[in-house]
Amino acid sequence: MKKIIIAENIVKSFRVGNEKHNVLDGVSVEINDGEFVSVMGPSGSGKSTLMFSMSGMDGIDDGMVSFDGRNLAELNEKELADIRRTKMGFVFQQPTLLKNLNILDNIILPSMRDNRKSAANITEKARALMKKVGIAELENRDITQVSGGQLQRAGICRALISNPKIIFGDEPTGALNSKSAQEIMDIIAEINKEGTAVILVTHDVKIAARTERIMFMRDGKIASEMQFEKFSGTDIDDRMKKVTEKMRDIGI
Repeated sequence: MKKIIIAENIVKSFRVGNEKHNVLDGVSVEINDGEFVSVMGPSGSGKSTLMFSMSGMDGIDDGMVSFDGRNLAELNEKELADIRRTKMGFVFQQPTLLKNLNILDNIILPSMRDNRKSAANITEKARALMKKVGIAELENRDITQVSGGQLQRAGICRALISNPKIIFGDEPTGALNSKSAQEIMDIIAEINKEGTAVILVTHDVKIAARTERIMFMRDGKIASEMQFEKFSGTDIDDRMKKVTEKMRDIGI
């Protein structure tokens, strides 16, 4: 299977006074095309930093990150921005939407920089995505006029507008109630089923248990991994139990 991300011995550090602390301490990761992966670990273990490093949003101090066959360190800022806009999608805990734009305009805004597509085509794609995730009737609403779950659906539409190869999610259900979190995970799982790779950073055992592979981080390293079959929709309790047991065994 083709590897969409290869990260080798990546190091990311920061200083407190004269002391150097490694947020990532020689981490190596491979993500396959179409894979569904989650990253778990305690606060400060390096989960989000790993995601930002793999996407090129954050530089690294040592090691190598390759995305779709290209070494990110060899790309300039414009090339990195183009890759993130056209081949990657991002869904955060709090959707970063602009208050002066309605829902539809927020979704299409990033793709308007791509001159190869007409505004009409982008808008048509956005409306199709909004219908798919159940917010078609909200296109003219301001972001203050919709719920958190609806905002997150809009964020997913924006992440998908350029048909990315991979979606990065940093606690995408963390600010939602359990019902909305379940609905968002159903949408993300469907995106993955259609062939888009997904990487989720999460503290939620139930969210992680729906993915195919879980990487457990501790102190800037991958402490352990576990693999599942595709989620059937009926074995969540058993999967959650196995994840919880693994976390206990490795002390996180």
